[in-house]
Amino acid sequence: MSAATVAAHHSSDHPSASPSAHHGSARPTATDPALVRRAVKAAALGNAMEWFDFGVYSYIAVTLGKVFFPSGSPTAQLLSTFGAFAAAFLVRPLGGVVFGPLGDRVGRQKVLALTMIMMAAGTFAIGLIPSYATIGVWAPVLLLVARLVQGFSTGGEYAGASTFIAEYAPDKRRGFLGSWLEFGTLAGYIGGAGLVTLMTALLSDGDLMSWGWRIPFLIAGPMGVIGLYLRMRLEETPAFAAELEKAETARPKVPLREMVTGQWRALLLCVGLVLVFNVTDYMLLSYMPSYLTSELEYDETHGLLVVLAVMALMMVVQPFAGALTDRVGRRPVIAAGCAGFLLLSVPALLLIRQGSLVAVGLGLAALGLLLVCFTASMPSALPALFPTRVRYGSLSIGFNVSVSLFGGTTPLVVTALIGATGNMMMPAYYMMAAAVVGGAAVWYMTESAGRPLPGSPPSR
Repeated sequence: MSAATVAAHHSSDHPSASPSAHHGSARPTATDPALVRRAVKAAALGNAMEWFDFGVYSYIAVTLGKVFFPSGSPTAQLLSTFGAFAAAFLVRPLGGVVFGPLGDRVGRQKVLALTMIMMAAGTFAIGLIPSYATIGVWAPVLLLVARLVQGFSTGGEYAGASTFIAEYAPDKRRGFLGSWLEFGTLAGYIGGAGLVTLMTALLSDGDLMSWGWRIPFLIAGPMGVIGLYLRMRLEETPAFAAELEKAETARPKVPLREMVTGQWRALLLCVGLVLVFNVTDYMLLSYMPSYLTSELEYDETHGLLVVLAVMALMMVVQPFAGALTDRVGRRPVIAAGCAGFLLLSVPALLLIRQGSLVAVGLGLAALGLLLVCFTASMPSALPALFPTRVRYGSLSIGFNVSVSLFGGTTPLVVTALIGATGNMMMPAYYMMAAAVVGGAAVWYMTESAGRPLPGSPPSR
């Protein structure tokens, strides 16, 4: 089925219109299962590549600190490394402002191909940068530039990938199919972190410092080529094809102001949902490995393996949790995650601080299973906040502003808070605060499970 054959392109795009006004006279769109599967694979692979890089960067942060930021203080090295990590998130909103509206204008598929090229190039470039010992201050400068390229490109990645899957998926399976996007996240993270763990175990500290750390970054090159091939083979989404028909084949023009002020309520909900999703996500997946090593002086290899095992558990649960959101709704599942983080963050961190392998494993597993409430729900819940005409642009802006201010800065902020207060429970308090904000957003959001996306006819 060609995406251009979509019916009912006359449906209203205004989010305040009633469901009947949206869809009452619209003929349902019949989805092609083969096209849907291909769309899910291509979108998930891009997310996997983005998080492969995050996994590598987080797990090798201590080594990168020594290579690029020589200093007498391990804490200063770690702060500098996470500072470069956070810098990429500061340009994400800029990437979102560029790529999001572009995706609403020229199409989702073209922009997702472009972000894939830039992500792969930025990651690959890190593996080529000479060390501080070789070129001095230019080493951290070049690292920062590469991170900024990555951050700019990822500004269009998640919103585009989740929009792509949501617009292809049948209404009654959107949660299940969307959950594979975060399955790709976990797979990429496990691949990156697992590779670093293997190298840490096999290579001497000297080899890891001199050349070993480059290998994971250089792998991004061929991964990017494969991802680009998959994305170039995709057709445009049915929803966007219908939007083009409405505009009589002219490219839809949406002012940036309409994407922001015209969607302010949905944007606020998006920021709140993304805040709790990403603070908890980055706390568990990016910060905990370094917390175990640098703050609790936990054995590095064992700490990495425990977090990897928790991520593998999350991968197993992820599709089932996604299917659950189709049956019971997104709101109950997200609300359960917020309540869980509010009540269990302190007990889980106390368990982790016990230090034994079993206690650390149980504490991290509890946080990981709570995080699945968000990873399984958000890829389908967030695109449903916005109508087709502005979906990519508005979601890119809301998602990236929230990730930049609250998600990507989590490791840096929590490390600084522990350094300033000496309170090792800061990670738990930070997650609890995020859960309160997320709970408020869930209270005001509308249930979207089993319903057509705003501005689109029913899809089966």
